[in-house]
Amino acid sequence: MAIRTSISNISFYLQILENSVKSRSLANAKTIHQHFLKNNITYSSIILDKLTRVYISFHRLEHAQQVFDEIPDPERKSNVLLWNQLIRAYAWEGPCDHAIELYVEMMQCGVTPNKYTYPFALKACSTVGDVELGKLIHARVKSEFLDDDVYVCTTLVDFYAKCGLLGEARQVFDKMPNRDVVAWNAMIAGSSLHGMYSKSIGLFKEMQEVGLRPNSSTVVAILPAIGEAGELMLGKAVHGFCLRRRYDGDVVVGTGLLDMYAKCECLDYTRRVFDLINVKNEVTWSAMMAACVACDSTMEALELFDHVVKNGANISPVTLATILRACANLTNISKGRWIHGYSIKLGFVYYLIVSNTLVSLYSKCGIIEDAMKFFNEMELKDTVSFNTIISGCVQNGDAGVAFDMFNNMRSFGINPDIETMTGFFRACSHLAALQHGARGHSYSIIQGFTESTKVCNAIVDMYSKCGKIDMARVVFDKMHKRDLVSWNAMILGYGIHGLGLEAVSLFEHMQTVGFDPDDVTFICLLSACSHSRLVAEGKHWFAAMIDKFQIAPRREHYLCMVDLLGRAGLLNEAYRFIYSMPFKPDVCIWSALLGACRIHKNVELGEEISRNIEILGPESTGNFVLLSNIYSTAKRWDDAARTRVLQREKGFKKSPGCSWVEINGVVHAFVGGDRSHPQWLLINRRLDELLVAMKTLGYDGDYSFVLQDVEEEEKEHILLYHSEKLAVALGDLSLMPGKPILVTKNLRVCVDCHTALKYMSTITNRAITVRDTIRFHHFKDGTCNCGDFW
Repeated sequence: MAIRTSISNISFYLQILENSVKSRSLANAKTIHQHFLKNNITYSSIILDKLTRVYISFHRLEHAQQVFDEIPDPERKSNVLLWNQLIRAYAWEGPCDHAIELYVEMMQCGVTPNKYTYPFALKACSTVGDVELGKLIHARVKSEFLDDDVYVCTTLVDFYAKCGLLGEARQVFDKMPNRDVVAWNAMIAGSSLHGMYSKSIGLFKEMQEVGLRPNSSTVVAILPAIGEAGELMLGKAVHGFCLRRRYDGDVVVGTGLLDMYAKCECLDYTRRVFDLINVKNEVTWSAMMAACVACDSTMEALELFDHVVKNGANISPVTLATILRACANLTNISKGRWIHGYSIKLGFVYYLIVSNTLVSLYSKCGIIEDAMKFFNEMELKDTVSFNTIISGCVQNGDAGVAFDMFNNMRSFGINPDIETMTGFFRACSHLAALQHGARGHSYSIIQGFTESTKVCNAIVDMYSKCGKIDMARVVFDKMHKRDLVSWNAMILGYGIHGLGLEAVSLFEHMQTVGFDPDDVTFICLLSACSHSRLVAEGKHWFAAMIDKFQIAPRREHYLCMVDLLGRAGLLNEAYRFIYSMPFKPDVCIWSALLGACRIHKNVELGEEISRNIEILGPESTGNFVLLSNIYSTAKRWDDAARTRVLQREKGFKKSPGCSWVEINGVVHAFVGGDRSHPQWLLINRRLDELLVAMKTLGYDGDYSFVLQDVEEEEKEHILLYHSEKLAVALGDLSLMPGKPILVTKNLRVCVDCHTALKYMSTITNRAITVRDTIRFHHFKDGTCNCGDFW
């Protein structure tokens, strides 16, 4: 039988519970609770109320909820203060879903909320992004005429701002009869949170104009916006304000200041602020490491991390993610693996911010197998996880795997975002997968991603590298906002398609609309001039880059000029130009001129350049192949053979030619002499038919590209089975008559294939486009748009 508690006993128990709170003794409170349960003592509502509050004060919300649920309905319905306390505790400490559930239950039970209930419930709504319930609460606030209450309205502003509804937040804010600092802070922080940095800074200035002085919370809210906007002078002014008000001693303000200076790329100021913070928490250390990584002082970031580990300071998942980024930037895989193990030891490897960064580390270090293995072992994956592995696959040349990851992402129920589509379009560009790219373009339009300049830039690049330069220009012209990357991508696109005059025209137009070129712009422009034999224009713009635009040429600019002069046959001028450079030429510079010697059959200069390359140490097999081809063209067979022997002795192997063709959304890959394709017999038969037709039109194979010592007939078949010819044959077999064929090759198209493809375009009555490592070749009706100049 249950024992009832007397009034004196109630007072006694309440006193003990009160003392347990004062002495911070959770054990005493639990002892009283156990005593009630053990002796089957009937609770009074007063004790249940007190016990619930005690558990709330000790942050034991699960116990508090259990006790609260035992309070009889009549007393519970009238106890709005206790409802508020529990809702508030869940809203601040989580899980916020429980706070929302309690609020809904409270309304369903008929409990009448007061003006303090709504702010607690709104905070929970803003945390979980429950816009629908938040708007219902707003409507109730209006019905109870609380929409002029500063406390309630400030919470509404904060709710709408955090949910990204800045227009609604501003409407509530503007209607407030009295706006205090907290209300202004909510608007400033909300604008900054959603990337509206200029608006956030404008609110900060407006706040002071109406006579309100910022407090430390205002400073913490505005500093990220100042940093992202790069407003260094304003940042220094805020720093001065903090010094005068003595806010800089606050670790949160100090951390915000050093983060602001880091984003403004002022590492010296960042260090000074960091050194002056007396008590540093893990956020401060992480921010300082992140500053070093962002400002290319990566070794210093590693030293800071080692100091933290050595001194036993707290390390957070954010700290580990930051230092893993440092390892990725340095491609320091040994340190990265150590931190991977350290993350496992601390139990942080399962945090998404850490696991995603580990995938990025292995990808950037070129160990895509480990990246894939770790990715597949991850229990939790989000959009960032898939974006990271897709980007890593593309960077490491596994664009086909990137496509698979994109499809897997959707099967996991994770929707692609802007970053996903950017990586996806890079994969399409790599494989020239036009149909995939076009579908991705349509998806981006439906999702509203084409509002993003970054996505549109990727689409322009995709269409350019998939052979659709006209479509690239359509996307470029329709962009809502262009940046310098947009212009560079379009100029580069024109260049690789041999449309040098269009590239120059676009370059001149970009300046009339207010865009100044950077060093990358000139690389794109000079390359375009090189591919179109625009020698005078190339010389003019190289000089203008230095004299007019005050841009110091980099090695890449000199390489473009050597390529421009060499392709045009100005070999001696190119040779003199190399020796006029302010630095010693490297293998790439000499290789560009060696390639020109191959085109223009200058054996003597080619031999001299080859000796220079040999002194520097050849970086790849390409230089041996070029020299061997030069000797073969001059019919110096012994020298050609000697060069190939030397190539083998030095351990250089010729990279196999590989070509891709997309047919009905499926990418087919071929290597030279490949007989593994399921349709090989049909491909072989079609190639023989094409060879007969080409010979009828006058085709004669260029056997200088067959390095093997074999009979003429065998040489003919070796040439016939070059990878791009195999890809064209499959395209001709598989595509509807008259439909164009687009082939991508990993090496430069050889002279024989270039000649043969002109004949094939006539015989098949198709436009054939081949993208090699240098440019696009558009074959139609027996001609190529490069005019045999490549």
